[in-house]
Amino acid sequence: MALFNHLKAAEPFFLLAGPNVIESEQHALKMAGHIKSVATKLGLPLVFKSSFDKANRTSSKSFRGPGMEEGLKILEKVKMTHGLPVVTDVHESWQCEAVGRVADIIQIPAFLCRQTDLLVAAAKTGKIINIKKGQMCAASVMENSAEKIRLAGNPNVMVCERGTMHGYNDLVFDPRNLEWLREANCPVVADITHSLQQPAGRKLEGGGVASGGLRELIPCIARTAVAAGVDGIFMEVHDDPLSAPVDGPTQWPLRHLEELLEELIAIARVSKGKKPFKIDLTPYTE
Repeated sequence: MALFNHLKAAEPFFLLAGPNVIESEQHALKMAGHIKSVATKLGLPLVFKSSFDKANRTSSKSFRGPGMEEGLKILEKVKMTHGLPVVTDVHESWQCEAVGRVADIIQIPAFLCRQTDLLVAAAKTGKIINIKKGQMCAASVMENSAEKIRLAGNPNVMVCERGTMHGYNDLVFDPRNLEWLREANCPVVADITHSLQQPAGRKLEGGGVASGGLRELIPCIARTAVAAGVDGIFMEVHDDPLSAPVDGPTQWPLRHLEELLEELIAIARVSKGKKPFKIDLTPYTE
């Protein structure tokens, strides 16, 4: 609850950031240290993000991560070494108890945002639950998903916009969702990297497909999100995106992290996006 209240009170926003997947202990520790340095300099509350298992990869040949047991050990090492809270995702109900012993925030993947048993199991850990809006879902669906967490006895829930399917192999980022998601009565997070995925949109040498992406548009989406007044920014960051084993096309280069966040902070501070605009529809008179 203390962390949840801290994040809700963050000005102008909090940050969930890190590499898509845990590649090694050394890499996770290095990335956490660099990102913490930037966030601390800019005064942004940071939760380090990385996944121990990417169970929903496009191809069975894709790298998935070190697995739950080893991955949780590495995340625990990140917490101890850098004093950071961590967020990671779960895919099955039986994972929640073990993950809840390490993670400060449990993330529900977009494809699983309506899975009641998974939501309830995550909620029962008492940890903050970040639910990603399904690519196929309207924002209104997230009201029910958030309510499932609360009905399980956990008030610590947030919802995350991560793009909406637009035909095949493409997502669109609809800024209207940032307003509509507020109907869930909890913090709203914008995933500014996954929202630019092109699912199964990249052909691989030797056959098969993988997800592509539009990394060059991340600043555009990010500027829109903070102007609209989101409470948090979720972004995947990598020191060598072209060599990243997972979602390389939508990971933001570490060398540009501070530069982008500085701009986003400046936009957020002058925006009135967190306050509803009061529209007067009475007849105008001179």
